[in-house]
Amino acid sequence: MKRTFQSIAVGFFAMALVVGACAGAPPEQLEIGKPAPSFKLPNVDGKTVDSAELLKTNKALVVVFMANHCPVAVAYQDRLIEIQKDYKERGVAVVAISSNDAEAYPADSFENMKKRAEEKKYNFPFLYDESQEVARNFRATCTPHVFVIDAKGNLAYRGAVDDNQDPKKVKNTYLRDALDAVLAGKPASPATTKQVGCTIKWKKEK
Repeated sequence: MKRTFQSIAVGFFAMALVVGACAGAPPEQLEIGKPAPSFKLPNVDGKTVDSAELLKTNKALVVVFMANHCPVAVAYQDRLIEIQKDYKERGVAVVAISSNDAEAYPADSFENMKKRAEEKKYNFPFLYDESQEVARNFRATCTPHVFVIDAKGNLAYRGAVDDNQDPKKVKNTYLRDALDAVLAGKPASPATTKQVGCTIKWKKEK
């Protein structure tokens, strides 16, 4: 029993280090109110998703950088499904993007992305950013890292989904609040929050 508790403690400590490493923002982040990067990426269903096309038929686009292996990202899967369910009829499209180095983290391979999307019955596209170019363009740092783009293609919000990994302890629903503001034609407040999660696993230069 003692060893079990020690193992759990070590596990939580290790996860805390990973999560904490993403808490700080990099020197430069995308500016609110400026055009957000566009992208075309393969979805787990084999089709290509074009962000410009999604913005033609929606009032807002939510881009979330995710990862199968990250416990923080996993904790937000159901919430993202609920957000897409609640906001779809209001003109909001959600897309999740996996940009991790799949060679180093096999759980984040395209095949495993397909399995996760099927298991969780994702109601939004799960896109593969194999080159990591899209993550770099968005200056994403962790999973999950959220970006809200308005109908004009401008960045309206970036940061966290909410303020607690435990859904029962959430006090501030940042993403939902940002979407409500954008749909009402108002600026999100806050427009930026601190993103917390596992660091994106960048490919090593060969």
